[in-house]
Amino acid sequence: MSDIRRDQLGNDSEVLSSRLTSAGRLAPKSPSEALQPEPVPPPPLRSRAVRHPLVVFLNFVLTVIIVMGVAGGAGLFFGKMQFERPGNLEQARPIAIEKGTNLGAIADQLQKDGAISSKWLFIAGVWMNRQQNALKAGEYLIPAHASMREVMEVIASGTGIPYKITIPEGLTTQQIIDRIKASEILVGDLGEPPPEGSLLPDTYNFTRGDTRDNLINRMRRDRDRLLTDVWSRRSPDLPLTSMDQLVILASIVEKETGIADERPRIAAVFINRLRLNMRLQSDPTVIYAKFGGAGKPEGYVPSKDDTQIESAYNTYTVDGLPPGPIANPGRASLEAVANPARTRDLFFVADGTGGHAFAENYEDHLRNVARWRKVSDGAVTPAVAPLDDPAGGAGADPASGSGDAGPAPTLKAAQKPPRSSAGAPAPAPLQPPMPIQKPAQ
Repeated sequence: MSDIRRDQLGNDSEVLSSRLTSAGRLAPKSPSEALQPEPVPPPPLRSRAVRHPLVVFLNFVLTVIIVMGVAGGAGLFFGKMQFERPGNLEQARPIAIEKGTNLGAIADQLQKDGAISSKWLFIAGVWMNRQQNALKAGEYLIPAHASMREVMEVIASGTGIPYKITIPEGLTTQQIIDRIKASEILVGDLGEPPPEGSLLPDTYNFTRGDTRDNLINRMRRDRDRLLTDVWSRRSPDLPLTSMDQLVILASIVEKETGIADERPRIAAVFINRLRLNMRLQSDPTVIYAKFGGAGKPEGYVPSKDDTQIESAYNTYTVDGLPPGPIANPGRASLEAVANPARTRDLFFVADGTGGHAFAENYEDHLRNVARWRKVSDGAVTPAVAPLDDPAGGAGADPASGSGDAGPAPTLKAAQKPPRSSAGAPAPAPLQPPMPIQKPAQ
């Protein structure tokens, strides 16, 4: 069967061309035609929607946002590096921030003091870290070469430069308040003075800007906690019925000696006297009866006449404990009264070495007095009969730890006090030595 197309087209080349055309292909190009560049078709016409002004505007906005995002990211990265970069402060420096100072003023002050290099970068960093409301007033020590982040963290911590005040044992409340008022670091006025004996002597830390009332309240809370603990561990046979009585006697012990090891034995003397209904005859109570919370004036020499002061605090003239503490006792004195030494001592006198000699009876006490006189023979006799006669009351002691005693005098020989009709010792009239009580028989 013959090819119809061949018959129609005539030759083979025409048949091939026809077949390629019907297959959608062009006729083969000659080598020279293949080397010629083909014409590029024209671009399609833009859509009317693409050329709309709103679309153009949105494209512009998107472009700006992208550019700003890239620039902002680069700025944040650079700013973060600067915020965390070590500062130029050559050495640690204290910075005081007053209460009520805002972030801008803080940044301005830090820049002026050389703690930061850029006020605005510091403000931005604080905002980025959400610490704008965490910065606290106070006095802070900025470390050398601290970065702005470290400066921010120091101020936000609230941990300022620590100061401390030491309150010695045995001070009256008025004397403690005077010390606290004298501090230039603490602020604020004090309210109503706390009761005598309600403060715990100790060393207290505080920072600039702390209030005086806050420190007083801390001292009261610490004393209350300590007293509750000591009272719970007291000896069961104490002749004391309340924590208040323990504080009263502890204040007397505190003023009688400054030697820690002696406190339990000093406490035992007074405990034994209370059990026997003997007067305490403690010289520090006489000083408190005369001068109150102000304490003995410097240079004042107590005399025998002082023991006759009419006061509920004068344990030479009243029985039992005074109505309140005569000072603020420390932990050791509170512990000593709660658990006194197991002795039958009723007297003590200075031994010439800073401590005391103790005695269970009056005769041994007189021998201790005689030994003390040998030590103190070189002392000058004062013009008036001294209060601190070692042959006097239970705690007569010119070298007492309280600091209330006058110079050690040369005294006449002590006499054993005559007994009254009631069996209690009676004062020896017109005799320089103070009368000593002996237990009723």
